[in-house]
Amino acid sequence: MTPLAIPVYGIVSLGGVTVGLSLFAWDATRWWNSHKKKLAPKALTALAPQLLCLSYGALLILCVGGIVGGAADWSLWGTNTVGDIVLVYGFGSTTPTVTRASHLALTPGGHAAVIVITVVIVAVCSKRGFRWDFVRQILAGTSLGLASSIAGFVGWAVAPTVSWAGDYVVGIL
Repeated sequence: MTPLAIPVYGIVSLGGVTVGLSLFAWDATRWWNSHKKKLAPKALTALAPQLLCLSYGALLILCVGGIVGGAADWSLWGTNTVGDIVLVYGFGSTTPTVTRASHLALTPGGHAAVIVITVVIVAVCSKRGFRWDFVRQILAGTSLGLASSIAGFVGWAVAPTVSWAGDYVVGIL
């Protein structure tokens, strides 16, 4: 059992990955259509918050428990359910489990880094107002963070980096 006895689901289905990719595609398409020069610094600056929120969502689903881990787990359950319903009843497909075989976990320093990142996101949103694009990308990252395919690359790439950086900054290394 995890801290606070909050159960952890930790399984992603094809429906959850479909929802995550759809949420990412929504904002990526809007970004693509709104910038003529895609590799210009101004265009990349507009894309950076979306990619950071996607990475943050992947980190949230890798939290092992507690209130934040439980909330991320609840959102993963929601995206799995919505995606499964659409795939099964909307298109007649099946929704196999596509969870990564080797489960990533954050170190204690990584969890400390997630807390700092959470504070930064709350500070940005409190200054500029609620941002639906942030919510979409955080949900997308939560849905994709445990996937075993290329869709799960975000979780695979970000978790060790954040764990190392968090351990280094707080002095665990």
